[in-house]
Amino acid sequence: MIVDPATGEDLPRGQKGVMACELPLPPGCLSTIWQNDQLFAMHYFQQIPGRHLYSTFDYAEQDEDGYYFILGRTDDVINVAGHRIGTREVEETINSHSDIAESAAVGGYDEIKGQVIHCFAVVRQGVAKGDQELKKEILQIILRHLGAIARPAAIHIVKSLPRTRSGKIVRRAIQAVVEGKNLGDLSTLEDYTAIEGLKSVVAESNLQELRNEVRNRAFAIWLGRIQGGRKLLWGCIVRLVHSPQ
Repeated sequence: MIVDPATGEDLPRGQKGVMACELPLPPGCLSTIWQNDQLFAMHYFQQIPGRHLYSTFDYAEQDEDGYYFILGRTDDVINVAGHRIGTREVEETINSHSDIAESAAVGGYDEIKGQVIHCFAVVRQGVAKGDQELKKEILQIILRHLGAIARPAAIHIVKSLPRTRSGKIVRRAIQAVVEGKNLGDLSTLEDYTAIEGLKSVVAESNLQELRNEVRNRAFAIWLGRIQGGRKLLWGCIVRLVHSPQ
């Protein structure tokens, strides 16, 4: 069943919530934690307010035909101005674009919103579209499917994503690149050149933002001087008109 994590109420089909299971659990499920039954009960069965349900810690929704769709882990979210957006939701939305092979979404620190979304997309081979055109199309898909609250702060087109040797995308390293932090242990990384590619793309994007900021401030200063000159000229005209002949 899909329940509201805040109230514990069942949610109608088509709405996102937490996937939960009623007791008894089927054979093969985790039955306890070694020598700590209380921790097991508290962690898995006391997450849904007012109900004794097993929480899978997965965001999911049920469609009109009754099929369940897993949207991502409840702890793998980006908190944008109080709105919890699953990284998998963003990535699956980006991957629905026919020219995108794979993608990754991470949260980056923001002074106002807490976190903002940064997207990285790998383009399929043979696609002739330019990066700017693809970024615009990706943005429109995100806005159409997830709404304005999920508008990314940046969309980057990259050649590859950093993965472990087992194929898992290293989002921790991607987030560190976005926030300019220490990358930490990368001993399990399959190809370090993917990280270098991300660094280059993010650095170029930051430089472009800086250029735009400088240009905007220069325009504001110029406009202020123009407006100030007009006021000065208008003041001189007024004084001439009202001065005694």
